[in-house]
Amino acid sequence: LYSIMSTAEQLSEEELALYKAAFGIFDRDSDGSITAAELGSVMRSLGRHPSDAEIKEMINEVDEDDNGSVDLSEFLTLMLRKTSDADAEEEIRETFRVFDRDEDGYLSVKELRHVMSCLGEEVSEVEAVKMLLTAKAKNGGESGSVSNSEELLVSFDEFRALATGQNWP
Repeated sequence: LYSIMSTAEQLSEEELALYKAAFGIFDRDSDGSITAAELGSVMRSLGRHPSDAEIKEMINEVDEDDNGSVDLSEFLTLMLRKTSDADAEEEIRETFRVFDRDEDGYLSVKELRHVMSCLGEEVSEVEAVKMLLTAKAKNGGESGSVSNSEELLVSFDEFRALATGQNWP
């Protein structure tokens, strides 16, 4: 009960009501837990579309009693984490939009230097090139050097990989 209360306190009343209702609808046998298949249905009803592997991973993340299913407390914990992940994704997307001054969907050396300068960080062209090359390399793009720094552009996916630490060695 304490676990439900501490998790529930971190959700708005609307979120809590929505998640409890979704849980209740998909707990078809009313045993107080939902299976992996039921969790997939819940997630889709909430506008998310995880793969089967992602659903298994979600269950493993919160399944405190290791029974292979998710009870209400575990479900609320999962929803709290996924909401936080969505917020982080939106924050990264908004940061990218701020950096992408010409709104072409890519960050250039010039744009990166401008934003860093506005943040009080003076970055040389060489440093900006290195930062963008790192972003590309971390997302499976080509690293190395470029003949003209104006040719170097980083996509949102490459920026997100750098910002979240994905694909880091």
